[in-house]
Amino acid sequence: MIESLPAHSKEYTSRSIEEIYECHYDMIYRVSFSYLKNSEDTKDIISEVFLKLMQKKIEFKNAEHEKAWLLRTTINLCKDYLKSWRRKTLNIDDYTNSESENLFQEDETLKAVIELPDRYRDVVYLHYYEGYTTEEIAKMLKKPHSTVRYHLQEARKFLKGVLENEK
Repeated sequence: MIESLPAHSKEYTSRSIEEIYECHYDMIYRVSFSYLKNSEDTKDIISEVFLKLMQKKIEFKNAEHEKAWLLRTTINLCKDYLKSWRRKTLNIDDYTNSESENLFQEDETLKAVIELPDRYRDVVYLHYYEGYTTEEIAKMLKKPHSTVRYHLQEARKFLKGVLENEK
């Protein structure tokens, strides 16, 4: 997998779609799957993200700009998909037999994060799994900084309760 350049690198150059895909596929997959809960729809969203990237021909300022754009686009596409009246129904067998289930089986915490309500899941994932600060998340999600901090606080309480009950 190709590693991202440091966010503050002055030598950041445009990368090919293939390089961006290889670098960020796993992150986009995890975010999409956390919303959609099945691999087929997740793969469709990934395709849409990279189609948008190719159509818009965006020149990223740095690696952080690239990652933030991909995350925001993925989240927006997932939310749009979920509110669409044409949304497919999910057969429970599709989820339990999904190849993607293996991705989350070994990490009980990640499984618990995925089950959080959207408002909590987004901030927890971006903060703990992607390393964004609460200020950066607030800008990305267009929410007040205090709301992001509150959602993190509430999500930690909820996760603590869930994870303690599983022991």
